Amino acid sequence: MNEGCRVVLGDIQVPQGQALATSLGSAATFSVCDVSTEEDVARLVDLAVSTFGRLDIMFNNAGIVGAKGPIQSTPAAEWLATLDILLNGVFYGVKHAARVMQPQGSGSIINMTSVAGIVGGLGPHAYTAAKHAVIGLTKSTCAELCSDGIRVNAIAPYTMATPMVASAHLQDHNAVEQTSMTLAGKSPLPDRAGTAEDVANAALWLASDESGYTSGLTLTTDAGVTSGSTMLNARRYGEYTPMQKEAGKTGL
Repeated sequence: MNEGCRVVLGDIQVPQGQALATSLGSAATFSVCDVSTEEDVARLVDLAVSTFGRLDIMFNNAGIVGAKGPIQSTPAAEWLATLDILLNGVFYGVKHAARVMQPQGSGSIINMTSVAGIVGGLGPHAYTAAKHAVIGLTKSTCAELCSDGIRVNAIAPYTMATPMVASAHLQDHNAVEQTSMTLAGKSPLPDRAGTAEDVANAALWLASDESGYTSGLTLTTDAGVTSGSTMLNARRYGEYTPMQKEAGKTGL
């Protein structure tokens, strides 16, 4: 709201969504939306247009952890339900945002992916597959929609101190502060956990004209994890020693 946006919030968590919209005042409204149902996503987009006159930004941010466990014991129904939310929901969001952005010749679409969509082994199988696919969809639709003045980008966070992560790590979605302290102790950046605000700031930049020449980007909020940054790696560099050459020789 501080940036002058007017927002339509969509979620299946009705009390929380309504409370958030109320706290934001007349610049926000809430509507029930199950992103795994195309009709709900289409209706949400239409509500934004009918309420505020146009759609400039679409942030496809709904998410769950989804199916967990070994590949051989993952139920097909849980696999499909996970992809329905994490991948199909993004597809519906991009599709219907493009539907109203193309005639106006502008817009910024932002898709939530994850570092698990960049590197294997950082998330459950269905989650990882979906997040890789979101990056592919971001690049593909960026290539199509650029001529309509529409930018499509993605955000890839690492493990952030959020209710979803607190639930996954501590089986308590309210234990965000405790999760933050735990994550801060494991972060490549000393005593610094990732927060929801870090992702919000990335989304704000991608939504704004300040990123007006940026499209097809997957912007990480990961303290450098996908570039190999870890507390252990930082210690690998150690003190200066002469260069190592062939056959055990050192120095110039």
